[in-house]
Amino acid sequence: MNLIQELEKEQIAKLSAGKEIPDFAPGDTVLVNVKVVEGERARIQAYEGVCIARSGAGLNESFTVRKISYGEGVERVFPLYSPMIDSIKVVRRGKVRRAKLYYLRGRRGKAARIGEKQDYRGPEGLAQEAEKAAE
Repeated sequence: MNLIQELEKEQIAKLSAGKEIPDFAPGDTVLVNVKVVEGERARIQAYEGVCIARSGAGLNESFTVRKISYGEGVERVFPLYSPMIDSIKVVRRGKVRRAKLYYLRGRRGKAARIGEKQDYRGPEGLAQEAEKAAE
């Protein structure tokens, strides 16, 4: 590993300390808690929508979330390791075949729906899940 990659890895570790960044992909519905500063007050605002794109790599990685607010489509780009992001939670997994879901911009209502991904776990996966539930 070269020096730049090591420095970048170090910065990522420092920025994501205490935060768990889940593994999510385009098509997944995510809930992003964002720190909003209004004057001297700071509060946390929830932003829930469909992740339509992930771009960049390493420290500069970002993702775009699209939601419909009062009938109007709103998109917001979040840097993955931004200090303004309090937490990220995956609400549901989407079943898509594209890396960039920009086609959703031109769709309304039921045409913009994304199917839910059904994870097949098999007998071993179900046994592990039962053990976790028992704990």
